[in-house]
Amino acid sequence: MGDPTHFSVIGGANPHTRNIFGMRKRVDAARARRQWHALARALVAHGVEICVIEPHAGLSGLVYPANAGFLYPLTLAERADATTPARKIFYLANLLPSRAAEREVYRPFIRAMGYETVDIQTRFEGEADFFPAGRVMIFTYGRVERQRFVPRLGLPPWRRVYGFRSPAEALEELITTAGGREVLPLELCLEAHYHGDTVLCSFGPQREFVLAYMEGLTPPSRGRLVDAFGRNVIALSRHDAELYAANSFQVEHEGKFYLFMPEGISDKLVGEIRARSVSPVLMDVSEFLAKGGGSIKCMILDLGPAGEQPGDPAAVKFRAQRSYQQLFGTNPP
Repeated sequence: MGDPTHFSVIGGANPHTRNIFGMRKRVDAARARRQWHALARALVAHGVEICVIEPHAGLSGLVYPANAGFLYPLTLAERADATTPARKIFYLANLLPSRAAEREVYRPFIRAMGYETVDIQTRFEGEADFFPAGRVMIFTYGRVERQRFVPRLGLPPWRRVYGFRSPAEALEELITTAGGREVLPLELCLEAHYHGDTVLCSFGPQREFVLAYMEGLTPPSRGRLVDAFGRNVIALSRHDAELYAANSFQVEHEGKFYLFMPEGISDKLVGEIRARSVSPVLMDVSEFLAKGGGSIKCMILDLGPAGEQPGDPAAVKFRAQRSYQQLFGTNPP
């Protein structure tokens, strides 16, 4: 997770960051810190080991490290060929220009965690657009635009063009990283849901269930999703989708599964999750969604099970030094 000290709206690069007049929103920094620490403490209480990326002035996006890249395979069980030696590699994302400097923060951090890193060459924004679901890796993409204001009829007499973050052209490069595992490409169509992890969320013991905001996918992609997952697709209502219910994060703790989800989702969706033997944990991260366009999963970079972390002494020491408990103890600011 990324220290929220410098969380603010600098570039205003998605529809959540600006008001209807195109002006950048202002973050309530104290509220954001309270929400961030509450989420971190709840994760720790559910057995998660959290390592905190240090803050950097001017790099407010570090609070959303899901865009940093992705670890493949995430777990040893997800290797396409279980007979091959385990070799986890972290693939660094090629972020949009306003966040490009973050890669040189993530690179040394991930290496200190004990992982080899490889740079993705195509524009691509990490596990926000490339993540495991059942037997496949889902890749989400959309048209990458030059972000700009354009005239329109109405008030105000302009609109902001945001576009998406990972183009279809990234698919070829990502297929080579997946070790023979099938990749399911799905196209996004709503700028307010500009990453795949705001439209889709896999969960369950084998990540076999998928929360999906169908309106956030093009019609052909909706069909491909249903063909792949059938009755395991749980369609999100607009209410739940706009709260970023798909931007949830699953944790396994003491033999049980928990899905960390944004506060305010419908009772119906809570019941759908519980019916699949997964317990929702509801968290208030509204400041991060309303001002930054990110929710729970955006704030977490998943490096897989604690038991599969690199065991060399330098990496173990680094993780201890950057652990949430070491940095903030039991009384966070």
